Amino acid sequence: MAQRVQQIVSHLTGNNPAVARVGKSSPDDVVVVTAVRTPMTKSKKGGFKDTLPEDLLAAVFKAILEKSKIDPNLIQDVAVGNVLPPGGGANVARAASLYAGIPETAALNTVNRQCSSGLQAVVQIAHEIALDQIEVGIGAGVESMTFGFGAGVLPENTSEQVFSNPAAADCLLPMGITSENVAKDFGITRAKQDAFSALSHKKAAAAQEAGLFNEEIIPVSTKWVDPKTGEEKKIVVSADDGIRKGTTPEGLAKLKPAFAADGTTTAGSSSQVSDGAGAVLLMKRKTAEKLNLPILGKFVRAAVVGVPPRIMGVGPAYAIPIVLKQAGLSINDIDIYEINEAFASQAVYSIEKLGIDINKVNPKVLLH
Repeated sequence: MAQRVQQIVSHLTGNNPAVARVGKSSPDDVVVVTAVRTPMTKSKKGGFKDTLPEDLLAAVFKAILEKSKIDPNLIQDVAVGNVLPPGGGANVARAASLYAGIPETAALNTVNRQCSSGLQAVVQIAHEIALDQIEVGIGAGVESMTFGFGAGVLPENTSEQVFSNPAAADCLLPMGITSENVAKDFGITRAKQDAFSALSHKKAAAAQEAGLFNEEIIPVSTKWVDPKTGEEKKIVVSADDGIRKGTTPEGLAKLKPAFAADGTTTAGSSSQVSDGAGAVLLMKRKTAEKLNLPILGKFVRAAVVGVPPRIMGVGPAYAIPIVLKQAGLSINDIDIYEINEAFASQAVYSIEKLGIDINKVNPKVLLH
């Protein structure tokens, strides 16, 4: 997470000439025509605890083909973001694409930019289309933290010479400790973290109840082993299972620190470890119109920036101004911000540093 990708998407307002340019249509625009994801479930406990990552990836690839009804032979490249790649990543991802019906003529690669790996995959495909390297491609992401998380993902051996560098050594810090560093360095109090976390769950629960995630989520039929009886069952997973309805700041205040005895980061202000996948089909506007495909949105710009590894979660606070400057836009020109909520500490810091209206952060329910 030392680097962050930030995209500007949809819902732009105001009289800024740059806004008008962003909203203007061109045949050469790179556009999203189909976007799907599996539900996100709790690792080791949720509906996908017995589902391998290639099965999750195959499910979203199949859904892309079925929902768009595109000729699979038109797909020229696939990029898959993956932080915890089993067997090196690219081999099982390619296997999933072939199994799903994407032909051998489509190339594939995997990319790891930590928490923004899936975003980077989309950016890569968008850039290839913009440069006319390809005409149609898929950007995707997958993670099974059930099968690829914990001590086993850490390097067995490290170079004493390289990691004698303090910044290099910080690359091995547990994420929870980096959250504590952000909170301490920038004065993000426990109360602020708990309040943000409760609001996040409140928005998500309301959106889920209103069915606002239904269009993007594909139900996945999979096997599930009952941990009590050992019986294998066929189940259909159709909803995110990590949203905690009724979460309150008062309830969160009762939780103990999760990473340091004197810390302020708890299980309630941290993202859950999850299993799931998503995929996006991209092409130029003129191609989409020729194929009579719906246009869901336009890719405008992306930017990446490095930050100190010891406070890796603050990336959005530094990437957002860069991408806005490149697009000729200001903070207030954007109606929706989706900022990575790895931990409440880093999300609160980014929002406060940039002066973003909290109601613009993940406000999907408020717009319907």
